[in-house]
Amino acid sequence: MSAEEQEDKPVIAVRKTPEEKSAEHLQRIQRSLVACVMGIVTGVISRLAVDPANILGLQSYTFLGLVIMAAGVVVQRHIFQAMRLGPASLGKKDWFYQGFMTFAFWFITWTLLLSGTPS
Repeated sequence: MSAEEQEDKPVIAVRKTPEEKSAEHLQRIQRSLVACVMGIVTGVISRLAVDPANILGLQSYTFLGLVIMAAGVVVQRHIFQAMRLGPASLGKKDWFYQGFMTFAFWFITWTLLLSGTPS
């Protein structure tokens, strides 16, 4: 490469308009809501898939619940595409956040459903 090709081009910071900032913020809120709803839905599905009488700790059915939760994270990408929330623009950190939110709501929902009031 010549010296001219190696010359750094100045990076121009693009300022976003308030409308663009608002639209991005709304998309982040919508993605977070999708993660929360998917966590609740997968928690309910896990409760329906595993009989609470069999819950005795870390067993194979616990892994079934985790697989259901992981499937919820995968389904989110398709929901984002359907809602046009730009899943291609999400990085690793964003997907980690989405997965964590889904996991947290799944865990809370499943725990509450399994520890229902005793008869």
